[in-house]
Amino acid sequence: MATRTIQTASHWGVYDVVTDEQGAIVDTVPFRADPHPASFVRGLPEIVRGPLRIDQPYVRAGYLRHRNGQGRGGDAFVPVGWDQALGLVADELARVKAEHGNEAIYGGSYGWASAGRLHHGPSVLKRFLGLHGGYVDKRGNHSFGAALGIMPYVLGRSDITNLVASWPEVMASTELMVMFGGAALKNTQLDPGGAVVHDNPDWYRNTGSGGPVFVTISPSRADQPPASRSEWMPIRPHTDTAMMLGIAHTLASEGLHDREFLASHCEGYARFEAYLLGRDGGPPRSAEWAAAITGIAAGQIRALARRMAGSRTMVNLSWSVQRADHGEQPVWMLVTLAAMLGQIGLPGGGFSIGFGAVNGMTAPRVEGMPRPTLPLGPNAIKTYVPVGRIADMLLHPGKQIECFGRAITFPDIRLIYSIGGNPFHHNTNLNRFLRAWQAPETVIVHEPWWNPAARHADIVLPATSTMERNDILAHENSPYWMAMRQVIPPVGQARNDFDILAEVAGRLGFEAAYTEGRDEMGWLRHMYEVAAARARESGYAPPAFDAFWQAGQFAFPQPETGCVLLDDFRRDPGGHPLATPSGRIEIHSRTIEGYGYADCPAHPAWLEPAEWLGGAQAARYPLHLLSNQPATRLHSQLDPAQASRASKVAGREPIALHPDDAAARGIREGDVVRVFNDRGAFLAGAVLAGHLMPGVAQIATGAWYDPLQGGEPGSLDKHGNPNMVTLDKGTSSLAQGSMAQTALVEIERVDDAPPVTAFVPPAVRRA
Repeated sequence: MATRTIQTASHWGVYDVVTDEQGAIVDTVPFRADPHPASFVRGLPEIVRGPLRIDQPYVRAGYLRHRNGQGRGGDAFVPVGWDQALGLVADELARVKAEHGNEAIYGGSYGWASAGRLHHGPSVLKRFLGLHGGYVDKRGNHSFGAALGIMPYVLGRSDITNLVASWPEVMASTELMVMFGGAALKNTQLDPGGAVVHDNPDWYRNTGSGGPVFVTISPSRADQPPASRSEWMPIRPHTDTAMMLGIAHTLASEGLHDREFLASHCEGYARFEAYLLGRDGGPPRSAEWAAAITGIAAGQIRALARRMAGSRTMVNLSWSVQRADHGEQPVWMLVTLAAMLGQIGLPGGGFSIGFGAVNGMTAPRVEGMPRPTLPLGPNAIKTYVPVGRIADMLLHPGKQIECFGRAITFPDIRLIYSIGGNPFHHNTNLNRFLRAWQAPETVIVHEPWWNPAARHADIVLPATSTMERNDILAHENSPYWMAMRQVIPPVGQARNDFDILAEVAGRLGFEAAYTEGRDEMGWLRHMYEVAAARARESGYAPPAFDAFWQAGQFAFPQPETGCVLLDDFRRDPGGHPLATPSGRIEIHSRTIEGYGYADCPAHPAWLEPAEWLGGAQAARYPLHLLSNQPATRLHSQLDPAQASRASKVAGREPIALHPDDAAARGIREGDVVRVFNDRGAFLAGAVLAGHLMPGVAQIATGAWYDPLQGGEPGSLDKHGNPNMVTLDKGTSSLAQGSMAQTALVEIERVDDAPPVTAFVPPAVRRA
């Protein structure tokens, strides 16, 4: 049998797809240079032609009659031709612009979308909507939104993904790696711009012959990295800031802190120390004080503080820790603790944010490596919404909230255009969000599959997957440019997002400005050549586009060691000041003090979360629910694929419980359980897990939303979507970040559970 082998790529890796003469997929072969391919690398080839593919354009039946959002999520869909569908899209965009202005259009698509540099859904959409006159965009992200918000005030920078220590530095110089939230190896299967070489398992394996001792402070032992020398300190969720304060108190009270560094490189330590030692009228934030909050013994806290002071210590914070109420505080306190140790700017010392969060962040960066880029163009609308406040925006147009020291007013959104994301995965408190989703007059999505985003839209346009188009992978965390070649023809009537928007632009009169006369390969050639010219100016030698496309890859020389964070600032704080008002690390911020926010004071502090196991709510809902990243898919991508389905329990997302918590509720391994609080409920499959501390339950995010009553607000999710119960308030008035980790619940066994229908396509009604 004759076969063809074609290279493509996704967020989880580069791989070859083998097809036969008829185009049937025969095999998937990981990139030969990848030592540890992702466990679900075959997921996309498995489902690319599956029964959930959207075969042609569809319009919701109720929308054809009423042109409003009532019934969105529960209606049947009517198949239509491309001409009619694109006409509806163009007409709605023109109508909303004419009647309400561009501030009534929300184009802040959110999601990892595609790893490619051209066919990245949110990017092509923003280019299109900008040329249409503008759109309301989002601000921040769900991954590390609180860190993104606080770091400009503390360090004068918001490039969170660059505030990470590299493996060579850690292995060569770090003696003690203290990890708040840990670094689960499963997370390194992925990269936002595409993983090429998965080498983190090898780095951890090498710790057997050197490198640091890893101390993981987390409610879950599973967050421990697989290092040879690794310790676990179980901590009550959301109390990391208190733990750091207890360590800091030991350092200060025993004279183990670096007063010289604090005086020469930091601003406002004295104000913070007054709070820390109780000179401000509050209690001393001692190890004993922290022990009562965290559940970690005072002796352990003091002993860890002394180890940290006596070692070259790197303090790391996982992204998950700051996805919580007052999530700015552990980030700020992390930097403060590192400053007290006086090792910021030294090899192997200081702090790191997100070590092990995704695949390539711990690799040394290639200096001056450009990336092929699709220009987004301007956006005339300056109104924005914090990414975690979408439901508030839709439910309360005209309402004002505080954000970064100023009041912002929610616009009156009439049309949502969404590409490349699943709002029913990343938005919290889904029952409330679902009510908000009914408010706009029109929701348009591009989707390859009948996922929750498509099922809750009005106009659904079938989009190609990465296997059905050409693109280039070029991520800042990787030294590679990789060709992502089209493997199979588009399935059904699917079209790529760029081409869809080009035709809509033509109907609205700006196709020439949108395409600039280039098709898919024309844009890839142009983007590559612009980036290659910049690379050559920096001394690199990428080949011409045709040679690159034929070879399939170009590798930049990767340095053996990475840069030490803030080393130039340490050497000469006057000559290399930070972009803060003082030019130094701001332990106390006069700017934030001027905002007067009760939920974000002027220096790092312990603030009691809205929900936690030490609060009054725990009497009614005594389990803290943590929602982690899945090991068998990317967020909600590939949930219908075999690897994700095989991980289910009783057909539902597994939820881990400590055996004592399960026994107290009469729950056995494999039981279907109901997880609930006042915000909603979902069903899941019980797994008994000794790696969790008692009082904590854990479930992966990304199970496709599957409501019991056709999507009506208040319904039960049958499949295991934790956002049915998560809290939808901002981390603080400063960053307004997402806080999905703040959720108390109760769990009970369910004997007669309804069947899961997440992977059953919606009803289709012929016109």
